[in-house]
Amino acid sequence: MLSTYHTHIAERAAVGLPPLPLNAEQVASLVELLKVTPASSSDAAELVDLLENRIPAGVDQAAYVKAAFLADVAKGVAKSALVSPHHAVKLLGTMLGGYNVQALVALLDSTDSALAAAAVNALSHTILMFDAYHDVASKMKAGNTHAKKLIESWAAGEWFTSRPKLADEIRVVVFKVAGETNTDDLSPAQEAWSRPDIPQHAKAMLVNKMPEALSVIESLKAKHGLPLAYVGDVVGTGSSRKSAINSLQWYMGDDIPNIPNKRTGGVVIGGKIAPIFFNTAEDSGAFPIQCDVSKLGTGDIIVIR
Repeated sequence: MLSTYHTHIAERAAVGLPPLPLNAEQVASLVELLKVTPASSSDAAELVDLLENRIPAGVDQAAYVKAAFLADVAKGVAKSALVSPHHAVKLLGTMLGGYNVQALVALLDSTDSALAAAAVNALSHTILMFDAYHDVASKMKAGNTHAKKLIESWAAGEWFTSRPKLADEIRVVVFKVAGETNTDDLSPAQEAWSRPDIPQHAKAMLVNKMPEALSVIESLKAKHGLPLAYVGDVVGTGSSRKSAINSLQWYMGDDIPNIPNKRTGGVVIGGKIAPIFFNTAEDSGAFPIQCDVSKLGTGDIIVIR
């Protein structure tokens, strides 16, 4: 499995792309290696890194395989010299919601109080609970103290208040695209086939409107060493909002811990920003600002306070 994946890494690197996230079949092979590989193996660190950082979260089928393995390790059903039960619970907590939720809720009943407490910590940062919330509430009503702590954490909004605060000042370099930028400029329809592969699709950003855009972006990053802000007179008209913001964030955002090939953050400034694009940017973790941009030009360094 590792040999094949190394070949894939080299092939993608040759065209300036990170490797694709692992698929369900690859994760199943990874799980088998994690079960039999000793901690002294030269492959140990790489196998753990793949488990932690190269598998999609949520309800992807690869996430299902990952969550099932971690749940088994946490319960003691499966053994791995590389992943302890406590490490397994911590990793379940990085999966955002979906296949990890049921396993973590079940661990609230664990006779190992440290594992149950770890499940509380993991779930306290998970808000995509859906009907599983009622399972936690039922456990609390039945006297489960760990479930009670979890409900109290949600009520206090610790999933939000524990996040890093927004900096008092944000220094960025302006990358300005004059006129109107619609979502098809950022996510061209003729490249729709690549939208699930965000780094690949991002290569087509502005290819029709401003063919030199990506080289300008890279030169600005190299020259200033600061994050970029996307600036336009009108930004975000059109319907391909999510794929458009994905492409923009690939160049101007930050990696998401434990989530492969997807980024968050970034600053978007527009004289006018389409309302639904504005909302999509916020939901994706970007910082959209609507203001007069007439005096801003590419290469300007600005401070947002």
